Amino acid sequence: MKKFAILLALTLPLAAQTQVSRSFVGTVTGFRPESAEVEIRPDTGDTVAARLTADTLAQKIAPGEKDLKKAEAIQVTDLARGDRVLVTLEPDSVRIRRIVVMTATDIAQRNEADRIDWQKRGVSGIVAAKSADQITLKNKTLTGGEVQTVITVSGRTAIKRYAPDSVKFAAATPSKLAEISVGDQVRARGQKSEDGFKIAAEDVVFGTFVLEAGTIGAIDPEAKEFTVKEFGANKVLTVKVTADSQLKQMFSMPAMAGGPGRAGMPAGAPPGGGRAGMPGGGFDINQMLERMPAVKLEDLKPGATVVVTSTKGASKDRLTAILVLSNADMLIQMASMMKGADGGAMGAAGMNGGGMGGMMGGDFSGLMGLGLGGINQ
Repeated sequence: MKKFAILLALTLPLAAQTQVSRSFVGTVTGFRPESAEVEIRPDTGDTVAARLTADTLAQKIAPGEKDLKKAEAIQVTDLARGDRVLVTLEPDSVRIRRIVVMTATDIAQRNEADRIDWQKRGVSGIVAAKSADQITLKNKTLTGGEVQTVITVSGRTAIKRYAPDSVKFAAATPSKLAEISVGDQVRARGQKSEDGFKIAAEDVVFGTFVLEAGTIGAIDPEAKEFTVKEFGANKVLTVKVTADSQLKQMFSMPAMAGGPGRAGMPAGAPPGGGRAGMPGGGFDINQMLERMPAVKLEDLKPGATVVVTSTKGASKDRLTAILVLSNADMLIQMASMMKGADGGAMGAAGMNGGGMGGMMGGDFSGLMGLGLGGINQ
């Protein structure tokens, strides 16, 4: 009898474990209403083929909401590809007991509203100084000057840092003020002063970025990669493009100058490529990027000049692109001119038409000074 009691004590916990429902978070990748089958790719692990039943509890919750008590009942037929879901399966089964949905449409609307808010109430730049609860950012102007903005943080400010080799804004990890260093790129959102030179930050995101410029070599659409021969160095880089990478193309010189090519610029673009979005009428490259047309990997051409930004990763020869900016000759010339205005030598090659490599000499600090580091919302 004693042996039976011991055996029962050992097996009961195991039996209880097998009855625990399995829950996970993922994204709907396929849905077949006629068979009530749904394919879900968990955030970690392999795709799960699950089944909805008449007893499945289906609910919807707003993006960002953490209280499941606020979830509303929906029909299981309302599911769509791209929806984010919290799924609870029945024990030892692929039947869904409960599914809580954040719809792809709601997520897209939330992200767009968030992007507009960052653009309206946000500032960005390179960290020039840091003291106590303040961060001083600097941005270059096209005339060689400098605009400074002071960010004040508090205990309520949410501070995040880009993860190495990650291009996802949403994947930025919680951080703190002490981890922000001079030379990092910062973007902050909050209450701006009337003159725009100060901001009480609600959110701060920062990262240590790599910026490379050169000409495109080989393009591999299947691998979603292309190579870049770096200006000013005998080095070839491999650039990986992901679904989160941003590919943009600069306007032509006539469009930037407000000439005949300006017809190709989107509505609302400021004259001459703009001096919009920065206090004191400074030049904000991020505002300019917002207006540039998006392109695809297949639109890139070998031999074209590109600027690529990435977080600092494990390999110096491989980058995961945050931003790929093609047709970038003029931007590189701007940066080179700014570097010369700061006292840096442009070099005889640049003065005599020796090409972009000679002009930049492998030093892209002028581009970084414009605030082109890759933080995009």
